[in-house]
Amino acid sequence: MTMLTITLIGGPTALIEVCGFRLLTDPTFDGPGEYQLPHVTLRKTSRPALTVQEVGPVDAVLLSHDQHSDNLDNAGKAFLAEVGRVLTTVAGAKRLGGHAEGLSPWDTKQLSKPDGRVLQVTATPARHGPAGIEPLSGDVIGFMLSFADPDIRPIYITGDTVWYDGVAEVARRFRCGVVLPFAGAARTRGPFHLTMDTNDVIETAHAFPDAAIVPLHADGWAHFTQGRDDLAASFNAFGLGTRLRLLQAGVATEIGLPI
Repeated sequence: MTMLTITLIGGPTALIEVCGFRLLTDPTFDGPGEYQLPHVTLRKTSRPALTVQEVGPVDAVLLSHDQHSDNLDNAGKAFLAEVGRVLTTVAGAKRLGGHAEGLSPWDTKQLSKPDGRVLQVTATPARHGPAGIEPLSGDVIGFMLSFADPDIRPIYITGDTVWYDGVAEVARRFRCGVVLPFAGAARTRGPFHLTMDTNDVIETAHAFPDAAIVPLHADGWAHFTQGRDDLAASFNAFGLGTRLRLLQAGVATEIGLPI
């Protein structure tokens, strides 16, 4: 069994280490503080568990979107300049410039190592709230990590999305071993969620019936309305508790990728 190591840094930011590749999701390295967006002030409530220096070099940043500070803050944006590859939305790549690479849903990129190891990254669809939210939220993508060895199951990082047909289509196309849903039931614009709530995460668990569920983006920001305890209680109520892996910030956690 291939081992995957995930280290939660805080919010949506996690270091993923697998098959010799080191990947970072949505970099947020600022301390607590406020960020004024056009429609709301976001408040970060906790520090990252690791500094940029403690994270060290990575092969790529997987950036679900650049337009919200809880997915890319000031220190996170500065970190992008130190990374060889930055994969993000097409609109985000245009805004960021430099070496950022834009992907639309189902586009693929390859990461490679000098010894010939290859990791395929596929952009997946994401919807950052209810139907019709796109003009307000902007574009978002998730990521699928696939391996040359067919015995290694793919890893799915949802990005900021709710459960909807796009996520269901990902489940139809890929038999994943690990799913990292962006949870927290974020609310900023009204009485509706912009990221997965417990219902959505359970729906996702059923769509990927034998995958380990490893939530991200469920802590560290004031606009989250659900957290780790809500996820644990919900999964236990449905007899799914053994499939839920709740990460401790700053702790490198090994997870086996099932065949």
